[in-house]
Amino acid sequence: MTHLVSIALVWIVSLPLLAAESSAVAPAARPVEAPGQSWIKTTPTPYGPLLVQQAPPPPYRDYQMNRVLTPEERTRWLRMAMPMMDNMMQMDAREAMNYFAVKYKARPGISFDEVIDSIKLRANRLNLKFIGSNPISKDFQAILNDTTAPRVEILSFCDIALARDLLRAVPEIAVFLPCRIVVMADADKNIWVMTLDWDATRLNLAGELADITP
Repeated sequence: MTHLVSIALVWIVSLPLLAAESSAVAPAARPVEAPGQSWIKTTPTPYGPLLVQQAPPPPYRDYQMNRVLTPEERTRWLRMAMPMMDNMMQMDAREAMNYFAVKYKARPGISFDEVIDSIKLRANRLNLKFIGSNPISKDFQAILNDTTAPRVEILSFCDIALARDLLRAVPEIAVFLPCRIVVMADADKNIWVMTLDWDATRLNLAGELADITP
């Protein structure tokens, strides 16, 4: 018992010395960098995290480009967005992408070329400028030697006045221009007409500031 008490006393007395020695050899602590402020934060909900913008946008000016996002901020945003997508949507990539498209099936008996001609005629009546076409399935055959892919042709159009108004409100929307309409045959030989879902309700704030309504 006396032996154990002696060991304990020696250990207690030596603690300050050990602490001093440890502090002498320990490398200087690196300053902790404050995390960059994110424009988006998460708010818990019963259905999972919800992304919320932390501050209003800057005062509106025509053709005002938004700030440049850093790679770190994009990474943080994706890390926050992925749980939301998983908890709130819970769908595979094919079904998720389906929500971005508006599509119509051509009536039986209408040929692929007739669908394209009809689209061009309608676009001309609506004053949509035809920019060009990309018969991408031809490249599948010529470059990839793929003879099994169905016919796909991407048509590009532009409403000049609308493009100007959109760019005036949100310059970054240029990445979606020109407007594309896809004519595609599916695995069952059905012909489809597809385009991006231009539901402008997502742009309500910018639209109201620029006096643009859906």
